[in-house]
Amino acid sequence: MSRMKKIHVKKGDTVFVISGEYKGQQGRVLEVIKDKKRAIVEGMNLVSKHTKPNAQNPQGGIIKKEAPVHISNLLLVDPSTGEPSRIGRRLNDKGKLVRFAKKSGEEIK
Repeated sequence: MSRMKKIHVKKGDTVFVISGEYKGQQGRVLEVIKDKKRAIVEGMNLVSKHTKPNAQNPQGGIIKKEAPVHISNLLLVDPSTGEPSRIGRRLNDKGKLVRFAKKSGEEIK
């Protein structure tokens, strides 16, 4: 039985892209795909998708859409300093496992 490793980013986190076409940019995580270890980041990895006319898009045509990015290319942005930081996990005073930024040591909510 293989256990999946915990993913360091969650929906709503601000992340910094460390590799690829969008290197150096920041964005908000819209969705995390755990089984594929990928995340969809707002405004990153845009692809053109051809669509037929439908209720949302009566005209049809080509739309730009975010494609998933591998989580190894993302670093969480520390909310207290605004800088990208690696993530650790530790028990807080209530005995709950929480994420913290390795650079500043601050707990991430």
